[in-house]
Amino acid sequence: MSNNIRLRFAPSPTGPLHIGGLRTALYNFLISRSLGGKFIIRIEDTDRNRFNPKAEKHILDSLDWCGIIPDEGPLNGGNYGPYRQSERKEHYQKRIDELIQNGDAYYAFDKTNELDELRKESEKKGETFIYNWANRTNFKNSLTLNQEVTENLIKKGDYVVRYKTYNEGDENEISVSDEIRGDIKVDLKLLDDKIIFKNDGMPTYHFANVVDDYEMKISHVVRGEEWLPSLPLHFLLYKSFDWIPPKFAHLPLILKPTGKGKLSKRDGEKYGIPVYPITWKDSSKKFEGFREIGFESNSLINFISLIGWNPGDEKEIFSLDELIKAFDIKRIIKGGAKYDYDKAIWFNQEHLKKITSSDIYKGIEKEIDNKKLVNENKIISLISLAKERVKFKKEIVNECINITYYAGDDLLENMKKINITEDILETIKDFIKSFKELKNINSFELKEIYFNQLKKRGIKIGDGMKSLRLMATGKISGPDLFTILEIIRRDIVITRLEKSIKIIND
Repeated sequence: MSNNIRLRFAPSPTGPLHIGGLRTALYNFLISRSLGGKFIIRIEDTDRNRFNPKAEKHILDSLDWCGIIPDEGPLNGGNYGPYRQSERKEHYQKRIDELIQNGDAYYAFDKTNELDELRKESEKKGETFIYNWANRTNFKNSLTLNQEVTENLIKKGDYVVRYKTYNEGDENEISVSDEIRGDIKVDLKLLDDKIIFKNDGMPTYHFANVVDDYEMKISHVVRGEEWLPSLPLHFLLYKSFDWIPPKFAHLPLILKPTGKGKLSKRDGEKYGIPVYPITWKDSSKKFEGFREIGFESNSLINFISLIGWNPGDEKEIFSLDELIKAFDIKRIIKGGAKYDYDKAIWFNQEHLKKITSSDIYKGIEKEIDNKKLVNENKIISLISLAKERVKFKKEIVNECINITYYAGDDLLENMKKINITEDILETIKDFIKSFKELKNINSFELKEIYFNQLKKRGIKIGDGMKSLRLMATGKISGPDLFTILEIIRRDIVITRLEKSIKIIND
């Protein structure tokens, strides 16, 4: 692994992991692995008012289920911990002191209600209230108060720390670089003096993530585009500390299935679709996750990897290892991509086909109760037939039952839908004789025998197949008939056919 390539996923545990967050984690993981680097999990729990311990567990459990395993993090440690921001206060205090000492930050003592009033007054005038270089000396802060007053107010603890985004006389334009969107120019005069340290003794996201990314030696910051407006501030903070910034990439939004806008929890309720990897329960509702619905974790990973990225060719089905080899940050798109749940189901069907029938059988052996109907050593073949017809693994048992079930009660009603001629009946009688005489039953030989018998009597294959299927299964549609005849015990098939002939003749 390269010691220089380090990427992180830094969720805030204020709520469950949304698939948008899962995609961010996945992209960071894929880039780190494709470049031979390390992947880090950091819990950004500076918002203590909204902190939810259940959310952190949901996030970590979701990543674990999806196979996004960190090299460093709160559960497995590492050389750059702690990996929860609530445990890193001394790191932030040290850096805050540095900024204040070099004049890039200042204490602010303005009351929230006072600032709210000023905002309302500005709105009445049709103006936007902003606390910045143009008016910072009009407020109650360490820039306007004497040292004694400032120190007394600091002792009371009722303050925040603001960052000077711009000083009169400085160059008013900054150019920031994004790996997906290129260079972006920003007028610093339009930026406000952001709060970087709160009165609860915790840093804001803006400050903490910059400090942590530097101290944890993060080489690439890959995050959602909602953080793009904050990029100039983060560049300025790196500049204030004389640190080399990492490479930044801001991911496009995952959009609603229909209409415009970002996919949200409410969209999950509205459209009846999952938006979380695993189930989330809050005080009033339960939101079923992809796992509980029946999705394979690798199919979900495959699905979300292509919401915002393309491999450059027509290939769609990827394992996690294949994604690692193929992933290139340059192929991440700029625009948002719609969430298509039908496509997610298709991916699951395709990945389910790749699971060996033997492995599936190990998980459902006790549930299959139709072994008496099936030829010895044909259970695996039955599962192979079933898995091609279902969306989720949990449906396979029922599909096995459906395939082998004889719908005798429907036989007479279904007979009205097809025309079973005397010639067809005679052909099926011949087929029964041939079936009884076969030493080894296989679908190819059964098919050849029946088709030759139909040909001798000049019967269309379609007519002959409908009749045989109905008489052998009681149904007029289903998977490959001759595979079914191979799977179901010979004596049972013959009994069904002979019984059907008797019913027809009667």
